[in-house]
Amino acid sequence: MPAACDSTLKLVHEDAHLLVLDKPSGLLCVPGRGADKEDSLSSRAAARWPGALVVHRLDMATSGLVVMARSPDAQRKLGDAFARREVYKRYEAIVEGLLPVAFDWSLIDAPLMADWPRRPLQKIDPAGKPSQTRWRAERRLPKLEATWLALEPLTGRSHQLRVHLQSIGHPILGDALYGSHAMNAQANAATEATTAAEAPPPAARLMLHATVLAFAHPQTGEACRFESPPPFEFSP
Repeated sequence: MPAACDSTLKLVHEDAHLLVLDKPSGLLCVPGRGADKEDSLSSRAAARWPGALVVHRLDMATSGLVVMARSPDAQRKLGDAFARREVYKRYEAIVEGLLPVAFDWSLIDAPLMADWPRRPLQKIDPAGKPSQTRWRAERRLPKLEATWLALEPLTGRSHQLRVHLQSIGHPILGDALYGSHAMNAQANAATEATTAAEAPPPAARLMLHATVLAFAHPQTGEACRFESPPPFEFSP
């Protein structure tokens, strides 16, 4: 059930066992190393709800729904549900290039692993972990030369959606790691043949948002479904 929000947290749901928060793009899910990375969704939540526990994460650049537990028992049950793929997750993204709008879902089935020389980048590799993403083109944005997609990750690998979409030639707009702007910059650094200014400018943020989370409540077993519309802003 929707709830009010304060100046630091957008609260979607609160009960005695769990929280559902709407994370903004640019905020870490958990603190990183260094004083400049102490602020995070989990630290803000723990300050307001002492004992709040992390269950899963979104990339810093990704916005959208995150569930947190309010007890170790709820954390274990929710974590097990994620591990057993019993949590339904849906994302929306705007990707580079025009794709035909389709009713049917397409599947990207490509194993992923860490690209160790270029950490934190991930890469597709036959030796990687099985990784699957369903995607569907919802609408075309011709003036942007872009397409709005619905995404359903069937697995939960690091950077999965970002790498999978880049692998089919349609990286997410604003992706500083896998977008065409980032790839061109990397090529420029390697060859010094062109300048970074020749690459298309990135969007103001990563156009990826976690829009739906659905799962069984860890205490009651009741079916829960939470939604958050994408906050994307752009000039078509």
